[in-house]
Amino acid sequence: MDVLYSMLKFFHVMSFVFMSVPLFNLIVVNERALLGSSFNYHADRYMENIITHGAYRCFVFQSAAFITGVLLLVFGPLGLEALWTNWVILVKTILLFSLMGLLSYVHFFVQPKIESIMAGLRPDSPTPEALMNEIKPYRAKRKKLATFCLFLVVTTIILGLQVYGTFHPILNIALIALAGLFALRANKTLVRFGWL
Repeated sequence: MDVLYSMLKFFHVMSFVFMSVPLFNLIVVNERALLGSSFNYHADRYMENIITHGAYRCFVFQSAAFITGVLLLVFGPLGLEALWTNWVILVKTILLFSLMGLLSYVHFFVQPKIESIMAGLRPDSPTPEALMNEIKPYRAKRKKLATFCLFLVVTTIILGLQVYGTFHPILNIALIALAGLFALRANKTLVRFGWL
């Protein structure tokens, strides 16, 4: 049973680590901005493909985090009732469902609008003047949501470290504030050197 529990814990933690898709999407978007504001078919198509396919991966990692989390409760010392008796697990669960909802919103509502705007374009066709003005609001919304998702992922990881023993409230506030600052920084810059 110890081996099963350890494996579940490993896959649970790795699922959250791999949920760093919002960070890498922000990096891709900020790298794309280096090419200028005019539409570049190959760069823009490549970026949209990365973001679209990243969503599928993230759905899998989110589902794995949820399933392994429930199994950890079932096979672990806390029991399934910890979902409503342990505030850390309850908040982690709410944050995970929030992440699932935000990803679903972006993938099923925002991304299709971007794809429909780009649908008729080909590498050799002229780019309509108004294309970037049409696409920009959807990309801006997606970027804001990716920033918020990154904040939620890091906050969930901070809470995940506290399932069996909570940090001092001031440390929690400080770490969550740092998570917010890092998410904002990832939104605005290329984070070329990681934390720096």
